Amino acid sequence: MPAPINTFKQALANGETVIGCWLSLANSFSTEAMGTTGFDWLLVDSEHSPNDIRSLREQLIALDTSPSTAVVRVPIGETWIIKQVLDIGAQTILVPMVESAEEARELVRACRYPPDGIRGVGYVTTRAGGFGKIPDYGKTADEQICLLVQVENRAGLEALDEILKIDGIDGVFIGPADLSADLGHMSDMMHPDMQKVIMSSIEKIAASGKAPGILSLNDEMTQKSLDAGARFVAVGIDMITLTTTASALSAKWKSKL
Repeated sequence: MPAPINTFKQALANGETVIGCWLSLANSFSTEAMGTTGFDWLLVDSEHSPNDIRSLREQLIALDTSPSTAVVRVPIGETWIIKQVLDIGAQTILVPMVESAEEARELVRACRYPPDGIRGVGYVTTRAGGFGKIPDYGKTADEQICLLVQVENRAGLEALDEILKIDGIDGVFIGPADLSADLGHMSDMMHPDMQKVIMSSIEKIAASGKAPGILSLNDEMTQKSLDAGARFVAVGIDMITLTTTASALSAKWKSKL
């Protein structure tokens, strides 16, 4: 029995565009509920959310029967955390702040078993390997792992051409918030200079044959990103949806008093 098919990776390989949402509430109950809302993919964030390896595992389980594919953003591109996240069953990971081709190559190695990589071989005891019930997991896992890297500062932009040449990277995500801050436009992703950088980067990634990705809460930028070739696009954040909707509801009824 081989490793499960990664439908997210399959969709990108087929040239499809998939729409997702960020999950930052760090809660399996809310994650399970979000899995019913129709998104193609849901990103469980452990960079800016209070997740640990156990809460990530619980949310992967919560999405197991969902039509939404789970993506996990690790807090940092370290081999040890990538190993743990893959072992709990994540097949698609997003790594923030990738700044060089060498760093990107090491991330590819972290996602692959020897002899092509350095991922520790302990799958017979892991959720990823079905606790020993997927006998061919070790031989088939590599081809089902989807590695997405974030380019979100000057260094990453300067290394983008070299990063795009690396086999084993399935997609490159442009991080507009950090990128805007690093380029002197904190909280102003819609600045004309930023829009030029963001859209030209998406076009470059698309032209390379890899899938471009982005998170955008602005409809204009979302559409421009899609038009530029973005193919894994997050259009919301659970926390923002919750607080925005709740604020509007409270204001609506308080205004009637």
